[in-house]
Amino acid sequence: MSAPPSRLSYAAVLRVPRARSTFAAALAGRLAYGVVSLSLLLATVRATGSYAVAGTVMVLFGTSTVLLMPLRASLVDRHGPRRALTPMALLHAGLLSLLAAVTWNPGTPAVVLGTVAALTGACAPPLGPTMRMVWGELVQDRRLLQRAYSLDGVAEELLYVSGPVLVGVLVRYTTPAAGLLLTAALIAAGTCAFVASPVVGGIRGSSERRRQREKGSAQGLLPPVLVAAGAGLALSAVDLLVAAFADRHGYGGDTVAWMLAALSVGSAVGGLLNGAIDWRTPARVRLPWQAAGLGLVVCAAGLAPDPWTLTAALVCAGVFVAPALTTAYLIADETAPPGARTRAGAWINTAVNAGSSCGAITAGLLLSHAPLGVCFAAAGCVALLSAGGAVWATAGRGRTPRARPRSLRV
Repeated sequence: MSAPPSRLSYAAVLRVPRARSTFAAALAGRLAYGVVSLSLLLATVRATGSYAVAGTVMVLFGTSTVLLMPLRASLVDRHGPRRALTPMALLHAGLLSLLAAVTWNPGTPAVVLGTVAALTGACAPPLGPTMRMVWGELVQDRRLLQRAYSLDGVAEELLYVSGPVLVGVLVRYTTPAAGLLLTAALIAAGTCAFVASPVVGGIRGSSERRRQREKGSAQGLLPPVLVAAGAGLALSAVDLLVAAFADRHGYGGDTVAWMLAALSVGSAVGGLLNGAIDWRTPARVRLPWQAAGLGLVVCAAGLAPDPWTLTAALVCAGVFVAPALTTAYLIADETAPPGARTRAGAWINTAVNAGSSCGAITAGLLLSHAPLGVCFAAAGCVALLSAGGAVWATAGRGRTPRARPRSLRV
């Protein structure tokens, strides 16, 4: 029986037995991903004195982290979170510590830094996709699960905002490589606390025969993957375009930081509002509209005459970001069979990050050949195209699948 609407609140999510402790442990581990990027960049620049080398190291770390995430998530589905995440986290923490050691003092060859960075990213534990899979075990009501995903998404947004701030405080008193040691401590302690939860420990891996029956679900992932990739590309392009806008209007980096913070604020507000609404429309119908809303606002942002108008436009664009990604995760969860849910969520993460990587490069090339307003329009059109692709892919499936029944395993 579904819970009454009055009980379907964010507080109700946190009142689910063992939800708070499990979620807190996962967030502690996931904070590492908000700390690691800036720490690695600063530590590599200090060790080599070259931004080109630092950029290459970051690309190697990010590529191995993103491209291998579905594979690591499939190990979680196959062996269960406790057996899969623990060795990943300890190995990842050990390699982060090694990375801190080789960047602590200048002089380490670039090939060594790149190799260690690639190996470190290759074993990063997929805590975000696993926590979303665990929410599906904790919460049986689909409406309450929507609120759980919204809460998770907003919390993750705050982690990626607070992580660089934490690094900024840390480097005032010590070397940037200490941020890598902090990352190692967070990932090890957070993951171990997470898998120690009785809820996580009670989730078992899926058998080979069960996984063979699950292979037909990939087509259902196409709409959310398309929207996630389009959103990632558009948002990454917007980051660079906002910096170019501020530079052309004579404003400094502090103005850029505030404008991008407005985007995050809008995303957090949109995520909370999306989770609070008791939607009657299916998630597959909502998803293209959310992506289209993001695309239209980004297109309109190119008409902004001053930073204040652009900031307001970014807040409006942010309102669509978290809802679109939350809805994408919901569709991935309801589409995937129980034995492939972590991997399904990981594909959404991979799509967002892959889109982000392409967006920055594409926007940089486009800026040298087109006016700023055209660049904003191009970024918005990518989100609009992803919305159209989601409609096409959904129509191609012929029907919207029913949500599968859930059981609470603790």
